[in-house]
Amino acid sequence: MDAPAINTPEYSVSELAHALKRTVEDSYGHVRVRGEISGFKRAASGHVYLSLKDDAAVIDGVMWKGVAGALPFRPEDGLEVIATGKLTTYPGRSKYQIVIERMEPAGVGALLAQLEARKAKLAAEGLFDADRKRALPYIPRVIGVITSPTGAVIRDILHRLADRFPRPVLVWPVLVQGDAAAGQVAAAIAGFNALPRGGPIPRPDLLIVARGGGSIEDLWAFNEEVTVRAVADSRIPIITAVGHETDTTLVDFASDHRAPTPTAAAERAVPVLAELRLTLTGLGLRADRAALRLLDLRRERLTAVAARQPSLRNLLGLRQQRFDELAERLPRGLRATAQHWATRLTRAQLRPLLLRQHRDRAAADIAGGAVPRLHFDVIHAHDWQAGMALAYQRFAPAGPQLPSVMTTHNMAFQGHYGADLFAALGLPPVAMAIDGIEYHGGISFLKAGLAAASRITTVSPTYAREIREPGFGMGLEGLIRGREADVSGIVNGIDTAVWNPASDPALKATYTAKSLGRRAANKRALEAEFGLEAGDGPLFIVISRLTWQKGMDVLLQALDHLVGNGARLERINWLGDVSEKGLAESAGVMVNYLYDLATIERLTTPKDRYAI
Repeated sequence: MDAPAINTPEYSVSELAHALKRTVEDSYGHVRVRGEISGFKRAASGHVYLSLKDDAAVIDGVMWKGVAGALPFRPEDGLEVIATGKLTTYPGRSKYQIVIERMEPAGVGALLAQLEARKAKLAAEGLFDADRKRALPYIPRVIGVITSPTGAVIRDILHRLADRFPRPVLVWPVLVQGDAAAGQVAAAIAGFNALPRGGPIPRPDLLIVARGGGSIEDLWAFNEEVTVRAVADSRIPIITAVGHETDTTLVDFASDHRAPTPTAAAERAVPVLAELRLTLTGLGLRADRAALRLLDLRRERLTAVAARQPSLRNLLGLRQQRFDELAERLPRGLRATAQHWATRLTRAQLRPLLLRQHRDRAAADIAGGAVPRLHFDVIHAHDWQAGMALAYQRFAPAGPQLPSVMTTHNMAFQGHYGADLFAALGLPPVAMAIDGIEYHGGISFLKAGLAAASRITTVSPTYAREIREPGFGMGLEGLIRGREADVSGIVNGIDTAVWNPASDPALKATYTAKSLGRRAANKRALEAEFGLEAGDGPLFIVISRLTWQKGMDVLLQALDHLVGNGARLERINWLGDVSEKGLAESAGVMVNYLYDLATIERLTTPKDRYAI
């Protein structure tokens, strides 16, 4: 019996598989797929295989070697990405897949979340602990730089080093962007550390890891775990300078010092050679002067001893001669004594410098407990004018050494005087030394306080860090760095423990630094309370006695300017006796002036501008 006729065409398995492949590729030649990476695997050939999934489906993906090597970030499981490519099938397994031509993170938020998770993990391992960080060498013999050899970064570093303190530089060229960058940077750090001391290639004393600015994707190689671990494990101190000042990568937390820019890294690596030479020259001159002073002293003593040795044959003659000399010198002595006391009376005139010296000595005596019935726990010397008081206590022959604090507002104002003032200060000779009050051959009140104080404070934490560098230290940065543990800055701003505008119930509307616009409601509440017309000009509320010493004269002088700028003024109870001598006239001028202003405003505005 013949088989029934069938119109359905017959395909082989291969024919059907390739037909499906052509259909899928024709229909989905170019697609963008968003999903989470799963099963990420890099083959020995360099190709990458992965899956993209969401809460309902999974699709396989493949990325060829050339595309995978050019990625600006390192893909890993759990990272949400957007993949662009073409959809195709793999006949050998009867599966459809996407051939990825481009891949990017699904927004900066995904990378930041990945970054925060990695940061927390590495911090928990102790890689960012402060006790792991080492001090940088003051003058490194050789500096190793890890960066791209073709960018502007290496030129900036070399130029800055040449300007400040030329040092031999070894450059390890690496990629600073892309999938291979992290491994190359880590290998460079390990390579520098592996160099033997005394070998044909000098081993650096300091490493600089640097690159220019860019997006978070561009800087991602410096957030990779392999790079961070290499920085943390380095036995050579490392300065990192990745991106601009606002950019922060994970290697910055693991390095021994973070510089905001590559140029700043070079500045931190070496001191200024000219300043160092000047310091050494000064020390040499002082050593020469000290040696000459010692020689002169010994010569004077020898001469004096020789002069006091009489000969035996002149013993009797010397006594007779002595008698004759005394007889002759008696009249001259009387005249010299009279002239001496006249000179002392002339010098005893009250001079400002002498008064300041006595004042400083008195302050030091009080602080040191030399005044009976008075006891002090701490000395606070405020700015350079009070610095010498701490020196008096430090070099006092006896008495308690109280704890002390030296506060400076600006290192540029030091109270610098010539060395001829030292004799008038009444300090022992040992105080005129580099670790005392001496400063470049003269005397510095500020240095005297900084060297003698138990602790040093500045006007802000930022300035406390800045004065450790030559640009702000004004020649005393070495002293500040030597006492780095004793230097701190006072926080400059609102103390929210005392008053917090975010929680004060007396305010109409509370606010923070991120919601300053809410303060407008407080201004409108004050305008309504005092019956003032709403406006954009400033409000002035005066609660005061009507006296010149309370500043009413200053307010009168400024009223025209304030009114011209739209200001409103509310007077609340002018207190004080206007009948007092000298105050009646001022009170009348103030009240009349305000009354005239209020009258003029009533003629031009529907509502009083001033409340009198």
